[in-house]
Amino acid sequence: MLAKFFVACMYKSEEIYEEAKKLLASEYGEIEKESFVYDFNFTDYYEKEMGKGLKKRFMVFKEPMERDKLLEVKLYAMKIEEKLSVDGKRRINLDPGYITKHSLVLATRKERNHRIYLGRSIFAEVTLTFTKKGCRYFEWTYADYKQEKLCEFFQEIRKELNI
Repeated sequence: MLAKFFVACMYKSEEIYEEAKKLLASEYGEIEKESFVYDFNFTDYYEKEMGKGLKKRFMVFKEPMERDKLLEVKLYAMKIEEKLSVDGKRRINLDPGYITKHSLVLATRKERNHRIYLGRSIFAEVTLTFTKKGCRYFEWTYADYKQEKLCEFFQEIRKELNI
């Protein structure tokens, strides 16, 4: 079953973002759309590794992909993170996921009670679902995903699904 894949990108340097974007596009095709950039000040979880002043945005691939590619895309994203790291510290955090008519699913390495194991230490999570009125969030939905403006961005992608 097809879905629209995206990658959530957290970074400090625009140059690093562009390099990751180029590498992802070379593997999975043209980037069709990018979200607005926002300050990632929702948690200090990443500060020790990546520093302060982090930015975040989403890139969306043009061509829909089979949903079972999520594991592969996450593993490739991790290779990019490693390639662009310095002294073992990531300079970009890449979290792939996909959007269907019903939900937004994220890939992650963090195991939690509501996540489903995909293999190779990667899990999948339904982060939010779509309703006629907008987005429905869960207790585990990351705070930045609850932004109204981001919900509107995800809804745009959902509406463009012709699969």
